[in-house]
Amino acid sequence: MKSTLTALTLALLASPIAQADINNADIQGVIAKYESALNASKADDVLKLYGKNPTFMPQHAPAQVGRAAVKQAYDNVFNTIKLDIKFSIHEVEVLGDTAWARTSSAGKTKILANNVVVNEGNNELFIFKKENGDWKIYQYLFATNQPRQ
Repeated sequence: MKSTLTALTLALLASPIAQADINNADIQGVIAKYESALNASKADDVLKLYGKNPTFMPQHAPAQVGRAAVKQAYDNVFNTIKLDIKFSIHEVEVLGDTAWARTSSAGKTKILANNVVVNEGNNELFIFKKENGDWKIYQYLFATNQPRQ
């Protein structure tokens, strides 16, 4: 009886831990897909990672709210620059069907108007919501961590 209770207790304790690991891995996967879509300049692939009612908050610009506005914002970004960046994930926190991740990114940006390549670096905050069982970007905010040149 004691060994059955111990096994049951361990199973109950391990279940939330296992779910947390799955959620973290799923969220890290979304960020990896986001990185790939940015580096490939594919606004449609970026938009697939966002939820039904997304908000994109780029620095030095108004918040872009809704799928059409977010798509247009990424189209504008990809018509202006070519990114070659890598994300580092510093923390992921999950609370039910909401999660957030703090990241930073670094790499190069090519300005398409003049083909100048500059260093790129940002701090980012992703907020995720689970929609139909999948983690989606709900809100995304970034700000440079590079000094002005």
